Amino acid sequence: MKTAAELLKSKPHQTVHCIGPAASVFEAVKLMAEKNVGALLVTQGPDVVGIVTERDYARKVVLLSRSSKETRVNEIMTSAVMYVGPEHTTEDCMVLMNRNRLRHLPVMADGQLLGLISIGDLVKGIISEQRFIIEQLEHYISGERS
Repeated sequence: MKTAAELLKSKPHQTVHCIGPAASVFEAVKLMAEKNVGALLVTQGPDVVGIVTERDYARKVVLLSRSSKETRVNEIMTSAVMYVGPEHTTEDCMVLMNRNRLRHLPVMADGQLLGLISIGDLVKGIISEQRFIIEQLEHYISGERS
């Protein structure tokens, strides 16, 4: 089973997009659209202080008729950020994300941000692992050696 560190290494783009807590929600949504991502980590210096997602925007700005240009990121972000360590398995990540209804999960070690895993990254990783196992079983059944 792959680890979070292995998943991060297999991602074609490993950049984690961040924004400050005082930025406007408009700036955050604009950045998400430009980078084609569904979440931004909210950082203050080297510290992760929150996460803001498209879901936060929809539920805490649009549905409440708030202004995205006047609302600050720190007003809608989730400040209790759940994360995993690089040694956690894809299964550990899936359980945590499913149980807490998360779509994005930071990977951290010793207080340092290593990367961000999305539910899509996990699905790709699990499919890749299963494909490998199926190929190995097919070779075993047919008597072929790799």
